[in-house]
Amino acid sequence: MTGPDSAGKEKKHGSTAPDYGLVLTVLLLAGFGLVVLYSTSSWNGQVKFADPAYYLKKQLLATALGLAAMYAVSCIDYHKWGKLAGLGYLISLLLQVAVLIFGDEYNGSRRWLAIGPVSFQPSEFAKVAVILLLARVISSRLQRIVTLRQMLGVMLLALPLVGLVGTNNLSTAIIIMGIAVILIFVASPGYLRFVLIGAGGAGFLAVFLSLESYRLERLAIWRHPEAYEKGYQTMQGLYAIGSGGLFGVGFGGSLQKLGFVPEAQNDMIFSIVCEEFGLMGAVLLMLLFVLLVWRLYSIAVHVQDLFGCLIVTGILGHILIQVILNIAVVTNTIPNTGITLPFVSYGGTSVLFLLSEMGMALNVSRNHPHGESGIC
Repeated sequence: MTGPDSAGKEKKHGSTAPDYGLVLTVLLLAGFGLVVLYSTSSWNGQVKFADPAYYLKKQLLATALGLAAMYAVSCIDYHKWGKLAGLGYLISLLLQVAVLIFGDEYNGSRRWLAIGPVSFQPSEFAKVAVILLLARVISSRLQRIVTLRQMLGVMLLALPLVGLVGTNNLSTAIIIMGIAVILIFVASPGYLRFVLIGAGGAGFLAVFLSLESYRLERLAIWRHPEAYEKGYQTMQGLYAIGSGGLFGVGFGGSLQKLGFVPEAQNDMIFSIVCEEFGLMGAVLLMLLFVLLVWRLYSIAVHVQDLFGCLIVTGILGHILIQVILNIAVVTNTIPNTGITLPFVSYGGTSVLFLLSEMGMALNVSRNHPHGESGIC
């Protein structure tokens, strides 16, 4: 193995059809997300903008742009992204600094940058930037991370961005750190070092949470949401889940979306899925995510160079972490923090970059025959 560029030259002859199973799964998730979003957001849209389809129109536009981006990215040799990884990471750092200085605040969080009438969340780009940078560094310089020093060195590359993002968006910072850990784990032959890193990370998190009183308050609200005013959203989400029963109250029949669950179309949309489609609908949605992760895993294990394997693994880690954390928050398994459900929650920047990531995975699948055993 000599790095991502040489690997691309070696494998050009292996170009095949893209993974149609991945394409179909992504289309099903995106389509289901639009349907659920319309049902969930129609009341808010009517009350705030006198248009029940307000949120759907914006999400539909972002999804259309995302699908176009997915196709375009799937046609670009993924090795070319390795040459731009350092620049992309630098741009991501600058965007996060811009958010701290010029960013727009919404619901108490400064996460958005506005360019004219268009606003976006640079933290979504940060996830892609970290995946590409670490995949490039590991595949071209290290190949395998065999020492604790190498592991910490790679981790340190992600920390500046984690720190900047975490200033206003702790949940996304956790996702970025999780992506970095997964990539290092794949490139490392040992396990003991991860126990040490995990213990150190748990200690750091405990100190970090104790520095601000509102973070400790979140822990208290998580344990007893019914005893705190700020536990209102969690309680209403749990009411929605309990109301759905086995088969739900039917599409459009949710009562909790009528202002009881604040901003139901965002982080708490899974609770409305449970209410309208019941346990069976929630399980089917989770199975779609399992299918998506399986297709990404299948691509990763058949890739013949480490760079391509790490790109797909990073994308897989991003989806897996975000889905698990969102569902855990909605069900009050972990303290409440703002994490969207991929392809389903409202958010144009999120769906645009998610679909672009799917395009990268599709290009990797096109450049490596599906029946071969890979390097990971």
